[in-house]
Amino acid sequence: MDTSTYRRTTVAGLAAVALAVAGCSNGTSVGVSAQEPQVALVVTSEVPAPPAEVKLIGERDVEVTLTGPIAAKYASASDKQKSALGKPLTGDHNAGTRDSGVVFQQFQGGAIVAKNSQSGTPAYIIWGKIREAWNVQRDADGVPAATGTNGSAGPLGVVTSDETPIGDQLVATFEHGKIAYNTKTGQVEVTVNGKVVPSGL
Repeated sequence: MDTSTYRRTTVAGLAAVALAVAGCSNGTSVGVSAQEPQVALVVTSEVPAPPAEVKLIGERDVEVTLTGPIAAKYASASDKQKSALGKPLTGDHNAGTRDSGVVFQQFQGGAIVAKNSQSGTPAYIIWGKIREAWNVQRDADGVPAATGTNGSAGPLGVVTSDETPIGDQLVATFEHGKIAYNTKTGQVEVTVNGKVVPSGL
């Protein structure tokens, strides 16, 4: 894959300093000013561009092409995260763009989700018990309901963070709440619009 780089130039320390020197002579003040020469410091560095696409072998040896924020997130994921995600799933219901503009790719062990497909939009990995709780069908208040909605279309909305360890918990945030998984007790706490609701698990 061709990896291009962006060249970033940083210009620092460009300033002119006026120095005023005052002296006294025969009871009168004499003002003298001098201007320091302008100084510029130029620093350049090369930063790899996010990949336009990432090609993976999915289930049944089908090639899957990740693009946009999904490709960028996968490319920046650690080896441990990639291993936990596993192979990408194929088919329209496992990848694509929702009516809301949300883009997603399901994997054997999780999913990568972004609010939209625009370049620079952050994408997040969701998996395990947090993903299971996010996928529970819920009514508008977040209470589990067979006729409710789930995932990004549900009351929690789109995921807005990767799992973050906080004490004994792994916590992921969403547009309208959060899900916390206690790694010691196995309990899952779902909060929708500031209110704790049943996890449904």
